[in-house]
Amino acid sequence: MSEWRGRVGLVAGVVLGLGVSPGIISTAHPQAPAPPPVTFTDEQDHQNMMDQLGIKALRPGPSGDEKAPNHANYDEALANPFPNLPDPLTLRNGQKVTTADVWWKERRPQIVEDFEREVYGRVPQNVPRVTWTVKVTDREFIGFTPVIAKDLIGHVDNSSYPAIDVDIRMTVVVPANAKGPVPLLMMFGRTGLPNPTQPSQEDMEKINAAVKALLVEKDPSLAAIFAQYPGYSPVNPLPPAFGFGAPRPAGDPPTAQQLIADGWGYALINPVSIQADNGAGITRGIIGLVNKGQPRNPEDWGALRAWAWGAARGLDYLETDPAVDAKHVGIEGVSRYGKAALVTLAFDTRFAMGLIGSSGEGGVKLNRRNFGEAVESLTGGEHYWMAGNFMKYGASQASFGSKNAGDLPVDSHELIALCAPRWVFISYGVPAMGDAKWLDQQGSYMATVAAQPVFKLLGARGLGVPNDYHTATMPPVNSGLLDGELAWRQHDGGHTDAPNIKYFIQWADKLMGRPNAGS
Repeated sequence: MSEWRGRVGLVAGVVLGLGVSPGIISTAHPQAPAPPPVTFTDEQDHQNMMDQLGIKALRPGPSGDEKAPNHANYDEALANPFPNLPDPLTLRNGQKVTTADVWWKERRPQIVEDFEREVYGRVPQNVPRVTWTVKVTDREFIGFTPVIAKDLIGHVDNSSYPAIDVDIRMTVVVPANAKGPVPLLMMFGRTGLPNPTQPSQEDMEKINAAVKALLVEKDPSLAAIFAQYPGYSPVNPLPPAFGFGAPRPAGDPPTAQQLIADGWGYALINPVSIQADNGAGITRGIIGLVNKGQPRNPEDWGALRAWAWGAARGLDYLETDPAVDAKHVGIEGVSRYGKAALVTLAFDTRFAMGLIGSSGEGGVKLNRRNFGEAVESLTGGEHYWMAGNFMKYGASQASFGSKNAGDLPVDSHELIALCAPRWVFISYGVPAMGDAKWLDQQGSYMATVAAQPVFKLLGARGLGVPNDYHTATMPPVNSGLLDGELAWRQHDGGHTDAPNIKYFIQWADKLMGRPNAGS
Protein backbone atom coordinates (compact mmCIF):
# COMPACT_ATOMS: atom_id res chain seq x y z
CA MET A 1 0.00 0.00 0.00
CA SER A 2 2.77 2.43 0.92
CA GLU A 3 4.52 1.64 -2.38
CA TRP A 4 1.27 2.44 -4.31
CA ARG A 5 0.85 5.75 -2.45
CA GLY A 6 4.42 6.65 -3.20
CA ARG A 7 3.90 6.12 -6.91
CA VAL A 8 0.74 8.24 -6.86
CA GLY A 9 2.61 11.02 -5.08
CA LEU A 10 5.41 10.84 -7.60
CA VAL A 11 2.98 11.10 -10.53
CA ALA A 12 1.20 14.02 -8.88
CA GLY A 13 4.47 15.77 -8.30
CA VAL A 14 5.44 15.39 -11.95
CA VAL A 15 2.06 16.69 -13.05
CA LEU A 16 2.29 19.73 -10.79
CA GLY A 17 5.82 20.32 -11.95
CA LEU A 18 4.52 20.50 -15.52
CA GLY A 19 1.94 23.02 -14.49
CA VAL A 20 -0.96 20.59 -14.91
CA SER A 21 -3.41 19.85 -12.13
CA PRO A 22 -3.73 16.23 -11.07
CA GLY A 23 -6.99 14.56 -12.08
CA ILE A 24 -7.32 16.12 -15.55
CA ILE A 25 -4.82 14.04 -17.47
CA SER A 26 -6.42 12.07 -20.26
CA THR A 27 -4.90 9.45 -22.45
CA ALA A 28 -7.59 10.13 -25.13
CA HIS A 29 -6.48 11.77 -28.33
CA PRO A 30 -7.65 15.37 -28.74
CA GLN A 31 -10.86 15.62 -30.75
CA ALA A 32 -10.35 16.76 -34.31
CA PRO A 33 -11.98 20.10 -35.10
CA ALA A 34 -15.26 19.90 -36.96
CA PRO A 35 -14.93 20.54 -40.69
CA PRO A 36 -16.17 23.88 -42.04
CA PRO A 37 -19.64 24.00 -43.61
CA VAL A 38 -19.91 22.63 -47.12
CA THR A 39 -20.60 25.39 -49.62
CA PHE A 40 -22.94 24.27 -52.40
CA THR A 41 -24.80 26.15 -55.06
CA ASP A 42 -28.49 25.33 -55.37
CA GLU A 43 -27.70 23.18 -58.39
CA GLN A 44 -24.92 21.31 -56.59
CA ASP A 45 -27.18 20.52 -53.65
CA HIS A 46 -29.84 19.27 -56.07
CA GLN A 47 -27.33 17.06 -57.89
CA ASN A 48 -25.94 15.73 -54.62
CA MET A 49 -29.39 14.49 -53.62
CA MET A 50 -29.99 12.97 -57.05
CA ASP A 51 -26.70 11.09 -56.72
CA GLN A 52 -27.62 9.80 -53.26
CA LEU A 53 -30.98 8.55 -54.57
CA GLY A 54 -29.59 7.02 -57.75
CA ILE A 55 -31.64 9.34 -59.96
CA LYS A 56 -30.26 9.81 -63.46
CA ALA A 57 -33.03 11.99 -64.88
CA LEU A 58 -36.07 13.94 -63.64
CA ARG A 59 -39.16 14.84 -65.60
CA PRO A 60 -39.17 18.61 -66.20
CA GLY A 61 -41.84 20.53 -64.35
CA PRO A 62 -44.57 22.26 -66.37
CA SER A 63 -44.19 25.88 -67.40
CA GLY A 64 -46.43 28.54 -65.92
CA ASP A 65 -46.42 30.26 -69.31
CA GLU A 66 -49.52 29.04 -71.12
CA LYS A 67 -47.85 29.79 -74.48
CA ALA A 68 -44.85 27.56 -73.77
CA PRO A 69 -44.73 24.10 -75.41
CA ASN A 70 -44.55 22.41 -72.01
CA HIS A 71 -47.20 24.61 -70.40
CA ALA A 72 -49.09 23.33 -67.38
CA ASN A 73 -52.39 21.57 -67.94
CA TYR A 74 -55.52 23.59 -67.23
CA ASP A 75 -58.01 21.19 -68.80
CA GLU A 76 -60.20 19.58 -66.12
CA ALA A 77 -60.77 16.59 -68.42
CA LEU A 78 -57.04 15.76 -68.06
CA ALA A 79 -56.61 16.86 -64.46
CA ASN A 80 -57.12 13.57 -62.61
CA PRO A 81 -54.83 10.84 -63.96
CA PHE A 82 -54.86 9.27 -60.48
CA PRO A 83 -58.49 9.88 -59.50
CA ASN A 84 -58.57 7.80 -56.32
CA LEU A 85 -56.81 9.16 -53.26
CA PRO A 86 -55.31 7.12 -50.41
CA ASP A 87 -58.00 6.59 -47.79
CA PRO A 88 -57.02 8.33 -44.54
CA LEU A 89 -59.37 6.00 -42.66
CA THR A 90 -57.92 2.69 -43.87
CA LEU A 91 -54.99 1.09 -42.07
CA ARG A 92 -52.13 -0.39 -44.06
CA ASN A 93 -53.51 -3.86 -43.40
CA GLY A 94 -56.80 -2.87 -45.05
CA GLN A 95 -58.79 -2.54 -41.84
CA LYS A 96 -61.18 0.42 -41.69
CA VAL A 97 -60.72 3.01 -38.98
CA THR A 98 -64.04 3.42 -37.21
CA THR A 99 -63.05 4.87 -33.84
CA ALA A 100 -61.06 7.87 -32.66
CA ASP A 101 -58.88 5.55 -30.57
CA VAL A 102 -57.70 3.61 -33.62
CA TRP A 103 -57.07 6.88 -35.45
CA TRP A 104 -54.84 8.29 -32.72
CA LYS A 105 -53.01 5.09 -31.86
CA GLU A 106 -52.61 3.46 -35.27
CA ARG A 107 -53.66 5.36 -38.38
CA ARG A 108 -52.41 8.83 -37.58
CA PRO A 109 -48.88 7.56 -36.74
CA GLN A 110 -48.84 5.69 -40.06
CA ILE A 111 -49.67 8.85 -41.99
CA VAL A 112 -47.13 10.89 -40.03
CA GLU A 113 -44.44 8.31 -40.79
CA ASP A 114 -45.19 8.44 -44.53
CA PHE A 115 -45.09 12.22 -44.63
CA GLU A 116 -41.85 12.34 -42.67
CA ARG A 117 -40.07 9.69 -44.69
CA GLU A 118 -41.26 10.59 -48.19
CA VAL A 119 -42.46 14.21 -48.26
CA TYR A 120 -41.31 16.71 -45.62
CA GLY A 121 -38.51 14.91 -43.80
CA ARG A 122 -37.78 14.07 -40.20
CA VAL A 123 -36.89 16.53 -37.47
CA PRO A 124 -33.69 15.13 -35.90
CA GLN A 125 -33.73 13.95 -32.31
CA ASN A 126 -30.73 16.11 -31.41
CA VAL A 127 -31.98 19.56 -32.41
CA PRO A 128 -30.44 22.02 -29.91
CA ARG A 129 -32.54 23.99 -27.48
CA VAL A 130 -33.64 27.57 -28.11
CA THR A 131 -33.24 30.36 -25.54
CA TRP A 132 -35.55 33.33 -26.03
CA THR A 133 -34.47 36.86 -25.14
CA VAL A 134 -36.72 39.92 -25.23
CA LYS A 135 -34.61 42.61 -26.91
CA VAL A 136 -37.14 45.45 -26.79
CA THR A 137 -40.49 46.02 -25.08
CA ASP A 138 -42.41 49.04 -26.31
CA ARG A 139 -45.82 50.58 -25.66
CA GLU A 140 -47.31 51.51 -29.02
CA PHE A 141 -50.59 52.04 -30.85
CA ILE A 142 -52.09 50.04 -33.71
CA GLY A 143 -54.93 52.09 -35.08
CA PHE A 144 -56.36 53.64 -31.94
CA THR A 145 -55.68 50.62 -29.72
CA PRO A 146 -52.75 50.69 -27.27
CA VAL A 147 -50.54 47.63 -27.52
CA ILE A 148 -47.45 46.12 -25.94
CA ALA A 149 -44.95 45.08 -28.58
CA LYS A 150 -41.91 42.91 -27.97
CA ASP A 151 -39.02 42.14 -30.30
CA LEU A 152 -37.40 38.79 -29.48
CA ILE A 153 -34.48 36.65 -30.53
CA GLY A 154 -34.46 32.89 -30.06
CA HIS A 155 -30.83 31.81 -29.95
CA VAL A 156 -30.25 28.20 -30.91
CA ASP A 157 -27.50 26.56 -28.86
CA ASN A 158 -24.66 26.07 -31.32
CA SER A 159 -22.04 24.79 -28.88
CA SER A 160 -21.92 21.52 -30.85
CA TYR A 161 -20.98 23.39 -34.03
CA PRO A 162 -19.99 27.06 -33.45
CA ALA A 163 -19.37 27.67 -37.17
CA ILE A 164 -23.13 28.21 -37.68
CA ASP A 165 -25.28 30.70 -35.78
CA VAL A 166 -29.08 30.52 -35.80
CA ASP A 167 -31.05 33.35 -34.20
CA ILE A 168 -34.81 33.17 -34.73
CA ARG A 169 -36.47 36.57 -35.04
CA MET A 170 -39.97 37.04 -33.65
CA THR A 171 -42.21 39.99 -32.76
CA VAL A 172 -45.13 39.60 -30.35
CA VAL A 173 -47.88 42.23 -30.06
CA VAL A 174 -50.83 42.12 -27.65
CA PRO A 175 -53.51 44.65 -26.63
CA ALA A 176 -52.29 46.68 -23.67
CA ASN A 177 -55.64 46.84 -21.90
CA ALA A 178 -56.75 43.22 -22.23
CA LYS A 179 -58.49 41.86 -19.14
CA GLY A 180 -56.82 38.47 -19.49
CA PRO A 181 -54.80 36.27 -21.81
CA VAL A 182 -55.69 36.80 -25.49
CA PRO A 183 -55.85 34.44 -28.46
CA LEU A 184 -52.98 35.00 -30.87
CA LEU A 185 -52.25 34.42 -34.54
CA MET A 186 -48.62 33.63 -35.40
CA MET A 187 -47.79 34.69 -38.95
CA PHE A 188 -44.81 33.81 -41.11
CA GLY A 189 -43.20 37.00 -42.39
CA ARG A 190 -40.86 39.88 -41.67
CA THR A 191 -40.57 40.91 -38.05
CA GLY A 192 -40.26 44.33 -36.45
CA LEU A 193 -42.06 46.61 -34.04
CA PRO A 194 -45.25 47.85 -35.72
CA ASN A 195 -45.20 51.48 -34.59
CA PRO A 196 -42.20 52.31 -32.37
CA THR A 197 -42.85 55.14 -29.94
CA GLN A 198 -40.86 58.29 -30.61
CA PRO A 199 -39.28 60.85 -28.26
CA SER A 200 -41.22 64.03 -27.53
CA GLN A 201 -40.31 67.22 -29.40
CA GLU A 202 -38.41 68.47 -26.36
CA ASP A 203 -36.40 65.23 -26.13
CA MET A 204 -35.72 65.30 -29.88
CA GLU A 205 -34.27 68.80 -29.53
CA LYS A 206 -31.89 67.52 -26.84
CA ILE A 207 -30.88 64.55 -28.99
CA ASN A 208 -30.20 66.76 -32.01
CA ALA A 209 -28.21 69.26 -29.96
CA ALA A 210 -26.01 66.44 -28.62
CA VAL A 211 -25.55 64.95 -32.10
CA LYS A 212 -24.57 68.33 -33.55
CA ALA A 213 -22.05 68.87 -30.75
CA LEU A 214 -20.46 65.45 -31.40
CA LEU A 215 -20.29 66.09 -35.15
CA VAL A 216 -18.68 69.51 -34.68
CA GLU A 217 -16.17 68.01 -32.24
CA LYS A 218 -15.19 65.47 -34.90
CA ASP A 219 -15.23 67.99 -37.76
CA PRO A 220 -15.14 71.69 -36.67
CA SER A 221 -16.01 72.83 -40.22
CA LEU A 222 -19.53 71.53 -39.67
CA ALA A 223 -20.21 74.39 -37.22
CA ALA A 224 -20.50 76.84 -40.13
CA ILE A 225 -22.87 74.53 -41.99
CA PHE A 226 -25.13 74.10 -38.97
CA ALA A 227 -25.11 77.89 -38.52
CA GLN A 228 -26.19 78.33 -42.14
CA TYR A 229 -29.07 75.86 -41.65
CA PRO A 230 -30.26 76.44 -38.08
CA GLY A 231 -33.49 74.51 -38.58
CA TYR A 232 -31.75 71.33 -39.75
CA SER A 233 -32.04 68.27 -37.48
CA PRO A 234 -29.60 65.37 -38.03
CA VAL A 235 -32.04 62.99 -36.35
CA ASN A 236 -35.70 62.98 -37.34
CA PRO A 237 -38.54 60.98 -35.78
CA LEU A 238 -40.36 58.40 -37.85
CA PRO A 239 -43.32 59.68 -39.89
CA PRO A 240 -46.76 59.53 -38.27
CA ALA A 241 -48.10 56.02 -37.88
CA PHE A 242 -50.78 54.68 -40.21
CA GLY A 243 -54.21 55.64 -38.94
CA PHE A 244 -53.16 58.90 -37.28
CA GLY A 245 -53.82 61.71 -39.74
CA ALA A 246 -52.96 59.68 -42.85
CA PRO A 247 -55.86 58.94 -45.21
CA ARG A 248 -56.90 55.30 -45.06
CA PRO A 249 -57.01 53.48 -48.38
CA ALA A 250 -60.23 51.81 -49.46
CA GLY A 251 -60.93 48.32 -48.15
CA ASP A 252 -60.44 46.57 -44.86
CA PRO A 253 -57.90 47.73 -42.26
CA PRO A 254 -54.54 45.91 -42.20
CA THR A 255 -54.50 42.40 -40.76
CA ALA A 256 -52.68 43.42 -37.58
CA GLN A 257 -55.17 46.21 -36.93
CA GLN A 258 -58.15 43.87 -37.36
CA LEU A 259 -56.68 41.31 -34.95
CA ILE A 260 -55.83 43.87 -32.28
CA ALA A 261 -59.19 45.64 -32.60
CA ASP A 262 -60.94 42.32 -31.96
CA GLY A 263 -58.89 41.64 -28.84
CA TRP A 264 -56.39 39.23 -30.40
CA GLY A 265 -52.63 39.38 -30.27
CA TYR A 266 -50.32 38.46 -33.09
CA ALA A 267 -46.76 37.28 -33.59
CA LEU A 268 -44.54 37.63 -36.63
CA ILE A 269 -41.84 34.99 -37.07
CA ASN A 270 -39.18 35.33 -39.75
CA PRO A 271 -38.77 32.00 -41.57
CA VAL A 272 -35.44 32.83 -43.20
CA SER A 273 -33.93 33.47 -39.78
CA ILE A 274 -34.64 29.77 -39.18
CA GLN A 275 -33.62 28.33 -42.56
CA ALA A 276 -32.72 29.96 -45.86
CA ASP A 277 -35.25 29.76 -48.68
CA ASN A 278 -32.83 28.21 -51.17
CA GLY A 279 -30.85 25.04 -51.77
CA ALA A 280 -27.52 26.80 -51.33
CA GLY A 281 -28.44 27.48 -47.70
CA ILE A 282 -29.28 23.88 -46.82
CA THR A 283 -25.87 23.43 -45.12
CA ARG A 284 -26.54 26.56 -43.03
CA GLY A 285 -29.50 27.53 -40.84
CA ILE A 286 -31.00 25.05 -38.41
CA ILE A 287 -30.68 22.16 -40.89
CA GLY A 288 -27.00 22.92 -41.41
CA LEU A 289 -26.36 23.41 -37.70
CA VAL A 290 -27.73 19.99 -36.80
CA ASN A 291 -25.84 18.41 -39.71
CA LYS A 292 -22.64 20.25 -38.73
CA GLY A 293 -22.50 21.95 -42.08
CA GLN A 294 -22.80 18.79 -44.15
CA PRO A 295 -25.36 17.98 -46.90
CA ARG A 296 -28.65 16.29 -46.08
CA ASN A 297 -29.53 12.63 -46.27
CA PRO A 298 -32.71 11.68 -48.18
CA GLU A 299 -34.93 11.49 -45.07
CA ASP A 300 -33.65 14.72 -43.50
CA TRP A 301 -36.02 17.62 -43.07
CA GLY A 302 -36.46 20.31 -45.71
CA ALA A 303 -37.11 24.02 -45.30
CA LEU A 304 -40.89 23.64 -44.82
CA ARG A 305 -40.39 21.34 -41.86
CA ALA A 306 -37.60 23.57 -40.52
CA TRP A 307 -39.85 26.63 -40.65
CA ALA A 308 -42.54 24.62 -38.87
CA TRP A 309 -40.00 23.63 -36.21
CA GLY A 310 -39.12 27.30 -35.72
CA ALA A 311 -42.78 28.22 -35.33
CA ALA A 312 -43.09 25.51 -32.67
CA ARG A 313 -40.16 27.05 -30.81
CA GLY A 314 -41.98 30.38 -31.01
CA LEU A 315 -44.99 28.69 -29.41
CA ASP A 316 -42.67 27.43 -26.66
CA TYR A 317 -42.06 31.08 -25.78
CA LEU A 318 -45.73 32.06 -26.06
CA GLU A 319 -46.61 29.34 -23.57
CA THR A 320 -44.54 31.29 -21.02
CA ASP A 321 -46.13 34.67 -21.78
CA PRO A 322 -49.00 35.40 -19.35
CA ALA A 323 -50.56 37.85 -21.82
CA VAL A 324 -51.17 35.05 -24.35
CA ASP A 325 -53.87 32.39 -24.24
CA ALA A 326 -51.52 29.60 -25.34
CA LYS A 327 -54.43 27.19 -25.82
CA HIS A 328 -55.71 29.39 -28.65
CA VAL A 329 -52.67 30.16 -30.77
CA GLY A 330 -53.08 29.91 -34.53
CA ILE A 331 -50.58 29.74 -37.39
CA GLU A 332 -50.88 31.64 -40.68
CA GLY A 333 -49.03 31.90 -43.97
CA VAL A 334 -49.51 32.57 -47.68
CA SER A 335 -47.98 30.75 -50.66
CA ARG A 336 -44.79 28.94 -49.55
CA TYR A 337 -45.52 30.10 -46.04
CA GLY A 338 -49.05 28.76 -46.42
CA LYS A 339 -47.43 25.37 -47.03
CA ALA A 340 -45.29 25.88 -43.92
CA ALA A 341 -48.32 26.91 -41.85
CA LEU A 342 -50.18 23.73 -42.81
CA VAL A 343 -47.13 21.59 -42.03
CA THR A 344 -46.81 23.38 -38.67
CA LEU A 345 -50.44 22.74 -37.76
CA ALA A 346 -50.33 19.12 -38.91
CA PHE A 347 -47.28 18.11 -36.90
CA ASP A 348 -47.61 20.21 -33.71
CA THR A 349 -50.95 19.56 -32.04
CA ARG A 350 -50.44 22.45 -29.60
CA PHE A 351 -51.48 24.91 -32.32
CA ALA A 352 -55.24 25.34 -32.06
CA MET A 353 -56.01 26.64 -35.54
CA GLY A 354 -54.58 27.65 -38.89
CA LEU A 355 -55.27 30.11 -41.70
CA ILE A 356 -53.74 28.50 -44.78
CA GLY A 357 -53.47 30.95 -47.68
CA SER A 358 -52.99 30.07 -51.36
CA SER A 359 -50.59 27.24 -50.58
CA GLY A 360 -50.60 25.24 -53.85
CA GLU A 361 -48.30 22.25 -54.46
CA GLY A 362 -46.67 21.01 -51.26
CA GLY A 363 -49.54 22.54 -49.32
CA VAL A 364 -53.28 21.98 -49.78
CA LYS A 365 -53.20 21.15 -53.52
CA LEU A 366 -53.48 17.48 -54.34
CA ASN A 367 -50.15 16.04 -55.52
CA ARG A 368 -52.03 13.59 -57.75
CA ARG A 369 -53.75 16.37 -59.70
CA ASN A 370 -52.36 17.28 -63.12
CA PHE A 371 -53.38 20.92 -63.03
CA GLY A 372 -50.96 23.84 -62.81
CA GLU A 373 -48.12 23.32 -60.38
CA ALA A 374 -46.98 19.71 -60.13
CA VAL A 375 -44.79 17.38 -58.10
CA GLU A 376 -42.13 17.90 -60.79
CA SER A 377 -42.25 21.65 -60.11
CA LEU A 378 -40.74 20.93 -56.71
CA THR A 379 -38.52 17.95 -57.47
CA GLY A 380 -36.73 19.99 -60.10
CA GLY A 381 -37.21 23.41 -58.51
CA GLU A 382 -37.70 24.11 -54.82
CA HIS A 383 -36.42 20.66 -53.86
CA TYR A 384 -35.00 22.05 -50.61
CA TRP A 385 -38.53 22.66 -49.25
CA MET A 386 -39.03 18.91 -49.08
CA ALA A 387 -37.25 15.78 -47.90
CA GLY A 388 -34.73 14.48 -50.43
CA ASN A 389 -36.88 11.37 -50.87
CA PHE A 390 -39.61 13.50 -52.43
CA MET A 391 -37.42 13.84 -55.53
CA LYS A 392 -38.02 10.18 -56.31
CA TYR A 393 -41.57 11.00 -57.41
CA GLY A 394 -40.28 13.18 -60.22
CA ALA A 395 -37.78 10.60 -61.48
CA SER A 396 -38.02 9.37 -65.06
CA GLN A 397 -34.83 7.31 -64.90
CA ALA A 398 -33.27 5.97 -61.71
CA SER A 399 -31.81 2.89 -60.08
CA PHE A 400 -35.32 2.11 -58.80
CA GLY A 401 -36.93 2.72 -62.19
CA SER A 402 -39.29 5.68 -62.29
CA LYS A 403 -41.94 7.10 -59.97
CA ASN A 404 -44.68 9.69 -60.23
CA ALA A 405 -47.26 11.40 -58.04
CA GLY A 406 -49.46 8.31 -58.11
CA ASP A 407 -46.75 6.40 -56.24
CA LEU A 408 -46.81 8.71 -53.23
CA PRO A 409 -48.14 6.86 -50.17
CA VAL A 410 -49.96 10.00 -48.97
CA ASP A 411 -51.52 13.14 -50.39
CA SER A 412 -52.44 16.60 -49.16
CA HIS A 413 -55.92 15.68 -47.90
CA GLU A 414 -54.17 13.56 -45.30
CA LEU A 415 -51.98 16.49 -44.26
CA ILE A 416 -55.18 18.45 -43.62
CA ALA A 417 -56.57 15.42 -41.79
CA LEU A 418 -53.58 15.42 -39.42
CA CYS A 419 -54.87 18.78 -38.16
CA ALA A 420 -58.23 17.34 -37.08
CA PRO A 421 -60.15 18.00 -34.91
CA ARG A 422 -58.42 21.38 -34.60
CA TRP A 423 -59.59 24.28 -36.72
CA VAL A 424 -58.44 24.74 -40.31
CA PHE A 425 -59.47 27.64 -42.57
CA ILE A 426 -58.38 27.13 -46.19
CA SER A 427 -58.13 30.41 -48.11
CA TYR A 428 -57.67 31.16 -51.81
CA GLY A 429 -58.17 34.13 -54.13
CA VAL A 430 -59.11 34.24 -57.81
CA PRO A 431 -56.85 33.93 -60.87
CA ALA A 432 -58.21 37.14 -62.39
CA MET A 433 -56.70 39.08 -59.49
CA GLY A 434 -53.37 37.24 -59.38
CA ASP A 435 -54.01 34.08 -57.39
CA ALA A 436 -52.89 32.09 -60.40
CA LYS A 437 -54.59 28.99 -61.81
CA TRP A 438 -51.14 27.44 -61.19
CA LEU A 439 -52.20 26.95 -57.55
CA ASP A 440 -55.14 24.72 -58.51
CA GLN A 441 -57.94 26.09 -56.36
CA GLN A 442 -60.26 23.28 -57.45
CA GLY A 443 -57.74 20.57 -56.52
CA SER A 444 -57.25 22.23 -53.17
CA TYR A 445 -60.99 22.23 -52.57
CA MET A 446 -61.12 18.52 -53.45
CA ALA A 447 -58.39 17.86 -50.88
CA THR A 448 -60.35 19.77 -48.24
CA VAL A 449 -63.48 17.75 -49.00
CA ALA A 450 -61.48 14.50 -48.85
CA ALA A 451 -60.25 15.40 -45.35
CA GLN A 452 -63.80 15.74 -43.99
CA PRO A 453 -64.30 12.12 -42.86
CA VAL A 454 -61.44 12.37 -40.35
CA PHE A 455 -62.86 15.57 -38.84
CA LYS A 456 -66.25 13.93 -38.53
CA LEU A 457 -64.78 10.78 -36.97
CA LEU A 458 -63.13 12.94 -34.30
CA GLY A 459 -66.32 14.82 -33.49
CA ALA A 460 -65.60 17.95 -35.51
CA ARG A 461 -67.65 19.43 -38.32
CA GLY A 462 -66.53 19.54 -41.92
CA LEU A 463 -67.56 21.84 -44.73
CA GLY A 464 -71.16 20.68 -44.67
CA VAL A 465 -70.96 19.17 -48.17
CA PRO A 466 -70.90 15.52 -49.34
CA ASN A 467 -67.62 13.62 -48.90
CA ASP A 468 -67.27 12.66 -52.57
CA TYR A 469 -64.19 14.57 -53.66
CA HIS A 470 -64.49 13.17 -57.20
CA THR A 471 -67.53 15.34 -57.89
CA ALA A 472 -66.77 18.22 -55.49
CA THR A 473 -67.18 21.66 -57.04
CA MET A 474 -66.05 24.85 -55.38
CA PRO A 475 -68.76 27.11 -54.00
CA PRO A 476 -69.12 30.56 -55.60
CA VAL A 477 -66.43 33.16 -54.89
CA ASN A 478 -67.04 35.03 -51.62
CA SER A 479 -69.41 32.28 -50.48
CA GLY A 480 -67.61 30.67 -47.58
CA LEU A 481 -68.24 27.32 -45.93
CA LEU A 482 -67.59 28.49 -42.40
CA ASP A 483 -69.90 26.54 -40.12
CA GLY A 484 -67.45 23.83 -39.05
CA GLU A 485 -63.99 23.32 -37.64
CA LEU A 486 -62.88 22.73 -41.24
CA ALA A 487 -63.61 25.82 -43.34
CA TRP A 488 -63.14 27.08 -46.89
CA ARG A 489 -63.49 30.49 -48.49
CA GLN A 490 -62.33 31.76 -51.86
CA HIS A 491 -62.26 35.56 -51.85
CA ASP A 492 -62.26 37.87 -54.87
CA GLY A 493 -58.74 39.19 -54.30
CA GLY A 494 -55.32 38.00 -55.41
CA HIS A 495 -52.38 36.07 -53.93
CA THR A 496 -53.10 36.99 -50.32
CA ASP A 497 -55.35 35.94 -47.49
CA ALA A 498 -55.97 39.51 -46.27
CA PRO A 499 -59.55 39.64 -47.66
CA ASN A 500 -60.36 36.57 -45.55
CA ILE A 501 -58.90 37.84 -42.28
CA LYS A 502 -62.17 39.30 -41.00
CA TYR A 503 -63.97 36.06 -41.82
CA PHE A 504 -61.25 34.03 -40.11
CA ILE A 505 -61.54 36.15 -36.96
CA GLN A 506 -65.33 35.83 -36.87
CA TRP A 507 -65.11 32.07 -37.50
CA ALA A 508 -62.49 31.50 -34.80
CA ASP A 509 -64.26 33.79 -32.31
CA LYS A 510 -67.42 31.75 -32.75
CA LEU A 511 -65.55 28.48 -32.18
CA MET A 512 -63.96 29.97 -29.06
CA GLY A 513 -67.30 31.24 -27.77
CA ARG A 514 -66.35 34.92 -28.02
CA PRO A 515 -68.52 36.11 -30.96
CA ASN A 516 -68.78 39.70 -29.69
CA ALA A 517 -65.15 40.10 -28.76
CA GLY A 518 -64.51 43.07 -31.03
CA SER A 519 -67.67 45.00 -30.20
